[in-house]
Amino acid sequence: MNKISAITTKEKYKTELSNGTKTLIADENTQNGGKDAGFDPQELLAASLASCTSITLRMYADHKNMDIDKIEVTVEIKKDDTLKQTHFERSIKITGSISEDQSDRLLSVADKCPVHKILMGTSYINTLMV
Repeated sequence: MNKISAITTKEKYKTELSNGTKTLIADENTQNGGKDAGFDPQELLAASLASCTSITLRMYADHKNMDIDKIEVTVEIKKDDTLKQTHFERSIKITGSISEDQSDRLLSVADKCPVHKILMGTSYINTLMV
């Protein structure tokens, strides 16, 4: 996996993200003091799950020669302060000609995307000041 760097300068809170060859912008919305110039960090997390799920489903569907025109994945992050948990609400819409069995299989495959596995597993973050 590539390293991702995040650089934030004095321009609140615009952050340039890079993997060394590609860049994108993250920012906070105007209510939080940013300029809303890019996805906020939680939106990036939701986008990671949505895109990974969609790509995983496309790979599987192509491998199985399924007649799928479009895969649409929507992810919403909800915090449950009572349970001190974060819930990811993921919706999948498939456009094409697939059977109920294929639909059930695709639902199972969605849980196998790498980002889903990371979010459902136990993670550890080691932080170093360099």
